[in-house]
Formats: sequence, C-alpha cells, structure tokens
Amino acid sequence: MGKVTERIEKKLNDSLSPTYLEVIDESEGHRGHAGYREGGESHFRVVIKSKAFEGQNRLARQRMVMKALADEMKEQIHALSVQADVPDA
Repeated sequence: MGKVTERIEKKLNDSLSPTYLEVIDESEGHRGHAGYREGGESHFRVVIKSKAFEGQNRLARQRMVMKALADEMKEQIHALSVQADVPDA
C-alpha cells in the first residue's frame, strides 16, 4: 500500500468514522492517459459506509468524501470514484 492510499484511509477514518472502507488504486488501468504517474496512486475508487451519511443524498455524501480529501485532490489524486452508503441495519 502506498503513501497516498494510506493518507486517504487515515483522513476518511478520522473524518467519517466508517464502518466499512475500501480504497482501490485503479491507476494501472489508466496507463497512458492524462494524470497517470509511474508507480500509480493517481486514480482511486473509494467504497465507504458511514453513519455520517444518514439523511444525506448521494451528491452530499460524495461532497463529504471530497471535502475530507481536499488537499490530496489538489496535489496527488487525479481521479476519484466514490461509492458512499449508509451501513446496513
């Protein structure tokens, strides 16, 4: 696991206290495309479940994730796909 992945996990754990979190580095699938960096850690998919999302629509949930990762979005992350849900009852 790389440093950017670790930072993403830490920030999301600290800010949203997820019951489930998966951070997938999909960079290799973007080799040769804009934003790709040798060594990866430029394109990510995040699957997250958190009680913090209760009462929030899909867009608001994505904004919460993006806000938590604002610094990384400016510098390290070229693309981020987010699946944010409320935990199962």
